Amino acid sequence: MTSSFDPARTARKPRGRPRDWNNKTAQNTIKSLDRAMAVFDFLSEGQGKALSTLAADLDQSPATIYRILVTLEGRGLVEFDQTGQVWHIGAQAFVIGARFLKRSPLVERARPVMRHLMEMTGETANLGIEQNGQVLFVSQVETQAVIRAFFPPGTLSCMHASGIGKALMAHLSDARIDRLLSAVPLERFTEFTLTDRAALLSDLRETRRRGFAIDGEERNLGMRCIAAPVFDIHGEAVAGISVSGPTSRLGTEQIAPLSEAVVAAGHALSVAIGGTGRGA
Repeated sequence: MTSSFDPARTARKPRGRPRDWNNKTAQNTIKSLDRAMAVFDFLSEGQGKALSTLAADLDQSPATIYRILVTLEGRGLVEFDQTGQVWHIGAQAFVIGARFLKRSPLVERARPVMRHLMEMTGETANLGIEQNGQVLFVSQVETQAVIRAFFPPGTLSCMHASGIGKALMAHLSDARIDRLLSAVPLERFTEFTLTDRAALLSDLRETRRRGFAIDGEERNLGMRCIAAPVFDIHGEAVAGISVSGPTSRLGTEQIAPLSEAVVAAGHALSVAIGGTGRGA
């Protein structure tokens, strides 16, 4: 008798997720893990918090918060400051975050481009990507000037009030822009923030036409940012590169020369990651 066993037919194909992965009901979530991640996320937004403060702000019992913190501490994700009796994000959080950046060569390829941009302009150079409808800053090369912009890696910013955000949005489809603008209200940060949808769309059209975006004190008074998109091999804007600094140095008369440097940096980085430097 011959065997009908066929390894090719019986071997299971590796799966990265179960068939019901779209089901986000309570039965497919771990409440205790979700609660722990809420504590971790909240602590990351403003470090140096006491146990009592965390418990009150998160509306949880101190005992619950303490168990979560001790568990996270065991993994190196949070640390306890004995002197101040407060909790901070731990070094392992940085290690894990750094692994995220290794998913693409973008950050590594961007460093020399950003350093050159900073040296040419004398202002801080930034690199950001779109992450869940926000700008996630993934790298920065700081100027040595006393007054400077500071967006450390991991900082999140609203796209409509960010030079990089607007540089990215300008190259999205109309349908994608509509989804982004419909998801959350256009929050006002300063008197210059574009909170009117029509005005923002007009600004995005102008941004695409000229090849760079301007954040003119729209997020922080006294600060200006000039940003250009970075395109991948498919001509899609996958990142934004910018310079930012105080309006005392980045006056309106500086926009033209600075924008040339930023656009050139965006083109150089696009080429470095295999793109053409032009949108689709």
